Amino acid sequence: MDIEAGKRHATDQDIYEKIWNAIAERQIGPGTRLKEEQLADIFSASRARIRQVLQNLARDGLITLVPNRGAFVSKPSIEEARDVFFARRTIEERLVERLCATINAEGIARLGQHVEAERKAHQGGDVAGAIRLSGAFHMLIAELAQSQILASLLRDLVSRTSLIMAMYQQKDVLNCGPDEHADIVASITARDARKALAVMHHHLAHIENQLDLESDRVTARDLEDILGL
Repeated sequence: MDIEAGKRHATDQDIYEKIWNAIAERQIGPGTRLKEEQLADIFSASRARIRQVLQNLARDGLITLVPNRGAFVSKPSIEEARDVFFARRTIEERLVERLCATINAEGIARLGQHVEAERKAHQGGDVAGAIRLSGAFHMLIAELAQSQILASLLRDLVSRTSLIMAMYQQKDVLNCGPDEHADIVASITARDARKALAVMHHHLAHIENQLDLESDRVTARDLEDILGL
């Protein structure tokens, strides 16, 4: 009964976040068709509401609306992938530089706890959890740096990176690792901006260099299974 009630009362933002998270955690792969009628049934929402959510996702670059065909999860090109990583390097290097000057004990503790959670996910073989936490680590840096503008831009880039990883990443390789994140935290904790910039640059370059341009390794899954509330 509670599940059904949750379905009935899902807001447009709830629906947006559910689909956004499924894409960001690479549960829904690039090129997947998002049918209005199926989503309306999953969320117990009108097709008009679903259509508005899809338009919002398209505005943010996560899906593509094709006339007379419907909505599809976006499939970024290699050139778009390079642009995303260029933008991420620019933004995230600015964020770590800023954080080196402003971090406090609470922020250091939160970063350390997050990296520890990542280690547990990796050690436990929790691939979905590791993917979610790796993206959340970068968003935590943005949050702690207290820049709403950069955080908003980065959130979009992180989700686009997930699409890129889903399309092009080599088999059995995760896009972020706790060891590299730990190195970033250590540099921030030491307030060593020069090292923090170098480590973040290396980290993002490492992710980009893991792209496999020959393979699409996304496994199709049922949307009801992924998005059901």
